[in-house]
Amino acid sequence: MRVLIVEDEARLAEDLRRTLVAQNYAVTISSDGEDAWFRGDTEEFDLVILDLGLPRMDGFSVLKRWRAEGRGMPVLILTARDSWREKVDGIDAGADDYLTKPFRMEELIARARALLRRSGGQSSPILANGVIEIDTRLRTVTCLGTPVSVTPLEYRLLTYLMHHPGKVFSPAEISAHIYEEDIDRDSNAVEVVIARLRRKLGAPVIENRRGQGYFIAPEAMR
Repeated sequence: MRVLIVEDEARLAEDLRRTLVAQNYAVTISSDGEDAWFRGDTEEFDLVILDLGLPRMDGFSVLKRWRAEGRGMPVLILTARDSWREKVDGIDAGADDYLTKPFRMEELIARARALLRRSGGQSSPILANGVIEIDTRLRTVTCLGTPVSVTPLEYRLLTYLMHHPGKVFSPAEISAHIYEEDIDRDSNAVEVVIARLRRKLGAPVIENRRGQGYFIAPEAMR
């Protein structure tokens, strides 16, 4: 799952990046409103953490432009101001949740997980389909009750598919959501990761629709 951090305070941005990377998210940082708007409009993100006080374009304007252009990714706004009016304005502008600075990283992570679950139509932090189970709080994977050791990249790919059961994604779409930057990479990179996951899982969890892409069947998802 790919996250865009929009924060002009360098130390906080780096703290957020380290925290999210430790949770197996792919992270991109933007430090001003114009760059953030462009990235959010041209790249794929599963979640945006958006500060309101930004140079070049404020966070409210960035968010309003995204929503006007049909960009629907979940947005968690950060504000240093403890004003109920700004919180209301943020929600009305299209934000999905907010945090007031200072905050605990544990709360931010919990809110991020909840937003990602809701965006995928999931209600539980446990993603399961009867064969595979992912605990998004502990970042653990089990298959038929047996723990499976996966790399951060494999975890992101598997979690992304599990958040959208039954939906078919092309390799290019998957790549856009599991890598940190939109850089050139081997066209077979996603297929290689999926092949590794299939060997580790030892069960036909990730299915292929020829000519379209990959998906995980929705049966028994909860």
